[in-house]
Amino acid sequence: MFTRRNLVQCVAASALVMATPALARAPVDVDDVAKLPRVKVPLVAPPFIHPHEQATKEGPRIVEFRMTIHEKEIVIDNDGTKLQGMTFEGSIPGPMMVVHENDYVELTLVNPDTNSMPHNIDFHAATGALGGGALTLINPGEQVVLRFKADRTGTFVYHCAPEGPMIPWHVVSGMSGTIMVLPRGGLKDENGKPLHYDKAYYIGESDFYVPKDENGKYKAYDSPGESYADTMEVMRKLIPTHVVFNGAVGSLTGDKAMTAKVGERVLIVHSQANRDTRPHIIGGHGDYVWESGKFANPPEKNLETWFVRGGSAAAALYTFRQPGIYAYVNHNLIEAVELGATAHFKVEGQWNDDLMKQIRPPEPIGSGATLGALKK
Repeated sequence: MFTRRNLVQCVAASALVMATPALARAPVDVDDVAKLPRVKVPLVAPPFIHPHEQATKEGPRIVEFRMTIHEKEIVIDNDGTKLQGMTFEGSIPGPMMVVHENDYVELTLVNPDTNSMPHNIDFHAATGALGGGALTLINPGEQVVLRFKADRTGTFVYHCAPEGPMIPWHVVSGMSGTIMVLPRGGLKDENGKPLHYDKAYYIGESDFYVPKDENGKYKAYDSPGESYADTMEVMRKLIPTHVVFNGAVGSLTGDKAMTAKVGERVLIVHSQANRDTRPHIIGGHGDYVWESGKFANPPEKNLETWFVRGGSAAAALYTFRQPGIYAYVNHNLIEAVELGATAHFKVEGQWNDDLMKQIRPPEPIGSGATLGALKK
C-alpha cells in the first residue's frame, strides 16, 4: 500500500534528477521566445476540438492552454458501474489541443486542493524531462506552467505519469488525451497536394479495470486511493472489464452520435494510451490514414481497418458518401460488442443507388424472380 508522502518524495526526487541536467545543457533564448505573439485557447470536451486553422502563413506563436485536473466518480456503462476517475479537465479522454509546427505550447496545469493525489503530464510530442513529467509534478493545491516547442508534426498522446505503478493506474483511471501538431501549410497527400477537412472529431479509447466483489458485482469506492489495491490486482491480469470510447459505453451513440453530411470530409483522431487497437468504420473506409499519426510521413490510402499502437494516436480522413448510421468500432469485435468500444456517425444526405441498392427484399426461398429477372 502506498502513502502519498512517499509517492511525492519519490517522484519529486526523480524529477529533480531528470530535470536539472536538461536545463543546464539546453539554455533557452528567453528574449526571442518572449517576443512571439501569444494566444489563449479555451479547451473543449471530446469528441469536439477547439476551433483552429488547418494551415497558417503566420509565424510561430505561444499557444496558452489551462487545464485543471479533476478526480471524480464516473459512471462507465448502462448498468451504473462506477469508476473512481482521474481526469484532465473533467473528461475522459482529456481535451485535444491543436497547434502548428514550431509553435510553443504553454500549459498551466492545475491540481485543486479538493483532489487527493499528486499529478503531472507527459507529452509524447515534447522533448526532454520525461515529456514534461519531471517538471510538472504537483500536489493538491498547486499549479505549474510548462512550455515546450512543438517541433514535429502529428498526433500525439499525453498522459499522467507520476512514478512506478502510479503511471498505469492513473492512465487507466482516465488521465490521457491528445495533442495535434499540424504542419504550418496544412495536411498533404502522398504527392504533396493539400488535404482539408470539413469536421474533426476526437475519439479516445480507454481500457478500465473495475474490481468485483465475492458475488461478481462491480465494486464502488469513495475515493481513488481506496480503490487502488483492488484495481491493481485486476490490472495485473491484463484483462479489462470495459473497453470504451470517450469514457463510457454508449458515450458516442444515440443522441450523442457524431454527425456529418454526405460529401463532408471528416478528420478522425483516435488515441489509445495503454493498449493496441484497430479502428474500423462499418460501411466506410479510411481514405487517407496516418496510421502512426505522424504527418511527416505520407498517408496510407483506402484502408478498411487501421492499427493504433498503444501509447499513440492515429489520424484518418474519410468523405462520407452515403447517409445512415455508421458504426465506428474497435475491430476486435469482442471488445466492440461485449466491452463497449463502439461509436456512431449519423450522416444525412441523399442515397446513391449506384454505390449500393437492395434489388429484392427478403422473401421465401424459391418465390419471385428467376435469375434472368434479377438481371433486369
